[in-house]
Amino acid sequence: MNTTPAVEVPAVRSGSHFGAFLGEAAKVTAFLRRDFLVAWSYRMSFFSEIAGMFVQAITFYFVGLMVNDSVLPTYGGENVTYMEFAAVGIAFGAFISVGLGQVATAVRQEQLMGTLESLLMTPTSPATIQAGSVAYPLLFLPLRTGVFLALIAFAFGLDFAPGGLAPAALVFLLFTPFVWGLGLLSAAGVMTFKRGTAGIGFGVALLVLTSGAYFPLELLPRFVELVAEFNPLAVAIGGVRDALLGNAGWHSLSAEVFLLVPMGAASLAAGVTAFRLAVRRERARGTIGLY
Repeated sequence: MNTTPAVEVPAVRSGSHFGAFLGEAAKVTAFLRRDFLVAWSYRMSFFSEIAGMFVQAITFYFVGLMVNDSVLPTYGGENVTYMEFAAVGIAFGAFISVGLGQVATAVRQEQLMGTLESLLMTPTSPATIQAGSVAYPLLFLPLRTGVFLALIAFAFGLDFAPGGLAPAALVFLLFTPFVWGLGLLSAAGVMTFKRGTAGIGFGVALLVLTSGAYFPLELLPRFVELVAEFNPLAVAIGGVRDALLGNAGWHSLSAEVFLLVPMGAASLAAGVTAFRLAVRRERARGTIGLY
């Protein structure tokens, strides 16, 4: 007679995984609310960033008075002014620089306030911490960029095609994972080297220089121009210019969609991996709280 006690197998609740997902999503919302309240508490900084972009726009307006518009690329068969050409570059330059800065600053602030170690010791998924760290920039920066473009279009009389607004918004959306990935790489550098954003900043400067943000790519040496064709920032800027200045419509975005999706996925994968490795390294060394 078999006297081995029966092993009771716990029933798997079908909703347990979904409940855990909702719990992690609620934490991301908490990150978002916190970062918004922190940003809004420093109103002078909040509005000075917008003012700084307007000063930059005014500078480029006067520079444009010295530029012969005939040397600029045409969009939709029409000539554009230098201010119209540069406005998109200004918006994207601010988008990528501020986006990277805010993600790295979020981690740095957690270090300085002594809350990073406590946060990482909570039963919170590293993916949730990563998503929470960039939730506010990902929502705020595209909105701020759109408002900025609308304001300078009104202030300087820029001729943006209304029909290109939706395609331009899609390009911004597809470009966002690339910025997210760079932000996580920057955050991993901050966690590991405490002030490890110099390399990322240099890389961003090269991206902007070879993106055609402020001058046509045709002015660059031929080999640099060929490399720039695979620059995600250049691809995104070109797509938005085609939409807003050339009224190209949805059919012209196939190339940008094809290139930005894998580029964004590669950047995001690299950023997530680097951040996780940085957390694992600092936990093993017991130096998460050091800054």
